[in-house]
Amino acid sequence: MALLSLRLTSSLIRHLPNTTVQIIWPATALASCKYHVSCSRRSAEISSILEERILGSAPKANLEETGRVLSIGDGIARVYGLKNIQADEMVEFSSGLKGMALNLEPDNVGVVVFGNDRHIKEGDIVKRTGAIVDVPVGEELLGRVVDALGNPIDGKGPLNNKLRFRIGTKAPGIIPRVSVREPMQTGIKAVDSLVPIGRGQRELIIGDRQTGKTALAIDTIINQKRFNDAGEEKKKLYCIYVAIGQKRSTVAQIVKRLTDSGAINYTIIVSATASDAAPLQYLAPYSGCAMGEFFRDNGKHALIIYDDLSKQAVAYRQMSLLLRRPPGREAYPGDVFYLHSRLLERAAKMNENLGGGSLTALPVIETQAGDVSAYIPTNVISITDGQIFLETELFYKGIRPAINVGLSVSRVGSAAQTKAMKQVAGSMKLELAQYREVAAFAQFGSDLDAATQQLLNRGVRLTELLKQGQYGKRLRDSSNQLRQDKCDSSNQLRQDKCDSSNQLRQDKCDSSNQLRQDKCDSSNQLRQDKCDSSNQLRQDKCDSSNQLRQDKCDSSNQLRQDKCDSSNQLRQDKCDSSNQLRQDKCDSSNQLRQDKCDSSNQLRQDKCDSSNQLRQDKCDSSNQLRQDKCDSSNQLRQDKCDSSNQLRQDKCDSSNQLRQDKCDSSNQLRQDKCDSSNQ
Repeated sequence: MALLSLRLTSSLIRHLPNTTVQIIWPATALASCKYHVSCSRRSAEISSILEERILGSAPKANLEETGRVLSIGDGIARVYGLKNIQADEMVEFSSGLKGMALNLEPDNVGVVVFGNDRHIKEGDIVKRTGAIVDVPVGEELLGRVVDALGNPIDGKGPLNNKLRFRIGTKAPGIIPRVSVREPMQTGIKAVDSLVPIGRGQRELIIGDRQTGKTALAIDTIINQKRFNDAGEEKKKLYCIYVAIGQKRSTVAQIVKRLTDSGAINYTIIVSATASDAAPLQYLAPYSGCAMGEFFRDNGKHALIIYDDLSKQAVAYRQMSLLLRRPPGREAYPGDVFYLHSRLLERAAKMNENLGGGSLTALPVIETQAGDVSAYIPTNVISITDGQIFLETELFYKGIRPAINVGLSVSRVGSAAQTKAMKQVAGSMKLELAQYREVAAFAQFGSDLDAATQQLLNRGVRLTELLKQGQYGKRLRDSSNQLRQDKCDSSNQLRQDKCDSSNQLRQDKCDSSNQLRQDKCDSSNQLRQDKCDSSNQLRQDKCDSSNQLRQDKCDSSNQLRQDKCDSSNQLRQDKCDSSNQLRQDKCDSSNQLRQDKCDSSNQLRQDKCDSSNQLRQDKCDSSNQLRQDKCDSSNQLRQDKCDSSNQLRQDKCDSSNQLRQDKCDSSNQLRQDKCDSSNQ
C-alpha cells in the first residue's frame, strides 16, 4: 500500500509540472497498512508512532502556481508561466528575493525585483504568493524606522503587530469627506499666519535644493510634541516621514534630530534611500500612506510628509522605460499624473460618522533653477490645495524660512485658522505685499514721503518678525500668542501715536517757517520785478532799433537773392529745354533705325520661311510620287504572281483530274473484265 501511494504521488507530480504538491496521508491509509503488516510488536510500535503524528489531520494538497525566469537585468525579470497572476501581486524567487508583477503581457509577466537582482538567474523558479503588496500598520510602528515593505531597519527587533493594509487602496469618495476646517498648527509663524494648513489638507512644499524644504517639514513634526504630550487624543497628530531617494547619512541625521527632541515617539520613518532599488523608492510613498490611513480610519489625526516626490517620479520613469512602456514628456510615462494623484487624493478629512479622522499630506517637490513650470511641479501643484514656495534668493539674504509670500498660497484660507490668528494676521499679507511693491521702487530713489517710509519700516519689522531659527520649540499656546500679539499691536499703536504727534509738531514748524520764507520771497520778488521791468524797457528799445536795422539789411539781401535766383532759373530752364530737344531728336532717330532694322529682319524671315515651305512641299510631293510608283509596281508584280500561280494550280488540278479519270476508267474496265470472266 505504501508503494502504491508513492507511485500515485510520483505520477501526480509528473502530470503537474508547474505545481508543487505536498500530500499528507490520511488515517484510513494508515489503517489499511496496519491490516496488511505483521502483528509483531516492532511494527505495531512504528504504526502507533505514525498514527500519533498524523492523527486528526485531514487529507489536503498545497497547490502553488510557479513560473520560470526568462531574462533578468536592471532589476526587471521576465517570467513565463504565471498565467493567473494579478496586477501588483507579490511573487517570490527561489533565492528568497521578492518582487511585484507590474506588466501583464500575453506571453510573459514583467516583475520588478525588490532588491539586488544578482542573486537571480535565468531558469529560476518564481512562486506566486497570492497576496497584493501590503505593509504592517498600527501604533506599534511609532518610533520605528522601516523600509518600503514595512520591515524594521533600526535594529530594535521585529514588529509584533499582525494588522496589514494594502498599499494601493482607493482614495475615499465624496460622501465620506468633509471640508477642511480644523487648523494644523505647524509652529512656523510664516506658515500659520500667511499660508494656513488645515487637518486633511494637501499643501505642497516646493523649491530648489538647499532652500530648507526638509527643515520646514522636520520643524513641523517637532512642533507637534506639545499636542502629543498633552494626552488628549483628538488633538494628537501622528507623523509619518517618508524619505525617498535621500542619502543614508541624511536619514540618520533626521532620526537623531527627532530622537533628541523627543518627537520620534509619535513618528514613523519610512526610508527608501538612494542605494535602494527603484521599485522600493516607487513603493515607499504608498507604504507610508497606508500607515497613515490606519490612524485616519480609526478617528485619529495623522500627518505624512513625502520627501520628495520628484525622486519617486524618476524611479517610476526608470521602471517604465526598462519595462518598454512608451515614454511621454521628459521621458516620463503617460500615467505619471495618476501616479501622484492617486497618492495625494488619499489625504482627506473624514466625516463624524466615520470617526472624524484626518490625514494631512505635505509633499515636497524639488525644482531646477526655480522652474515651477516643469512637468512634475505643475502636475503636483494642480493636485494639491496650495503650495509653499521657498526661494533661493531669500535664503541667501538670511530670511529663514525662505518663504516667498507672494507665490505661496493656501486654497483653504482662513477656514484653517484660529480666531486669534485671524485677528493678528488678517492684514499682514496685504501689508507685506504693499511693502514688496514699494521696496522695489524705493531702491531707485531717496526722496520718500512719510507714509511710504512708514510702510517700508513696518514691512521690514514684519519680515524680521517672521524669521525663525531651525529645530527650535516655537509653538506657543494660543493665549500666550494672543497676549503677545496684543502687546505688539498696542506697542505699534503707541509708536503710531508718537509718530503722528511728532509729525504734527514738524508740520507746524514747517508751516511757520514756510510763512516767513514766503514773506521774504514776496518782497524780494517785488524788487526783482521792478529791476526786471526797467531792464526790460531798455532792452526792448535796443531790440527794436536793432530789429529795424536788421530788417533793412534782410530786405536788401532778399532782393539781391531773388534777382540771382530768377537769372539762374532762366538759365536752367534754357539748358533743360535744349537738352530735352536733343534727347527727343536722339530718341526719334534711334526709333527710326530700330523700326527699319525690325522691318528688314521681318522681311528676311518671311522670305526664308516661304522658301523653306516651298522646298518642304516639293520634297513631300516627290516623296509621294515615288511612294505611289512603288506601290503600283508592287501591286502589279503581286497580281502577276497571283495569276501565274493560279494558272499553275489550275493545270495541276486538271492534270490530276485527268489522271484520276483515266485510273477510274481503267479500273472499271478491269473490273468489268473480271466480272465477265467470272461470269
